[in-house]
Amino acid sequence: MREKEFDIQEVKAFYDSIGWQMTENGVYQNARYEDLRPVSREYIHKCHLRINRYLSHAGKYLLDAGSGPIQYPEYITYSQGYNYRVCLDLSYVALYDARQRIGSHGLFVVADVANMPFANGTFDDIVSLHTFHHLPLSGRKNAYHEVFRVLKPNANAVVVNGWNYSPFMKRMNWLMRIGEKLAKNAEKQGDKKTHEQTGQQDDSSKPSGTFVEKFDAKAFKQEILPEFNIRFRVWRSVSVRFLRTVIRPGWGGKFLLWMLYGLEELFPRHFGEQGQYPLIIMRKKEG
Repeated sequence: MREKEFDIQEVKAFYDSIGWQMTENGVYQNARYEDLRPVSREYIHKCHLRINRYLSHAGKYLLDAGSGPIQYPEYITYSQGYNYRVCLDLSYVALYDARQRIGSHGLFVVADVANMPFANGTFDDIVSLHTFHHLPLSGRKNAYHEVFRVLKPNANAVVVNGWNYSPFMKRMNWLMRIGEKLAKNAEKQGDKKTHEQTGQQDDSSKPSGTFVEKFDAKAFKQEILPEFNIRFRVWRSVSVRFLRTVIRPGWGGKFLLWMLYGLEELFPRHFGEQGQYPLIIMRKKEG
């Protein structure tokens, strides 16, 4: 999608009216971008908690840039040890729900991550999950500059993003195609239960998403990295498509994810650059 097609009001309207609305199952519409099945739950839980390793959990303010409604219990742990969690988001709906979850621990600001209304060096640490890829290239550069500007010296900003091209996922594409074929065969045979376990739905019934533009690791280094002290570590190496098509209870799904998590722990930089979802860690040095 071209940069000129980005519309910040469209993003705001989507999350106010669709993305952060609850479904009849008690989850947000936006949950269709995640795998919430029991077979994947432990793996997803441990991946969410990886962010805590790079936060000091001390000081007055943690900024959650693009906080959404803080929709998962693990997200709440990020601000433990700070006096306040400053939740910044374009969506009033998201911030209203975030306030219901963290109450007086939170401060809530409606603003754009690429133009934040804070003084230099305000925050003891910063987190941002799945937000910057909703910005065009110019806005994304501004967002990283803004994060660096409002971060205190000797503090970290931890950004979760997604690569548009993952060498690891490309190598796994054959396995995903097999999983999808098996799911279609099961559907044709009338095995509704097996089809539901894949987590797949008819895309025609889903609401359309918002502007998304992602880098691969190489392009990120060329466009963003030269200006900042940045490290890549793994958040999660596999895509939602992989989880839904390959990881199934009948295929030893929990065991496969246990092994995958162990490999990610052994080679966090490799899977951060080669996998689907990296942790991008910015360190602001003194001076």
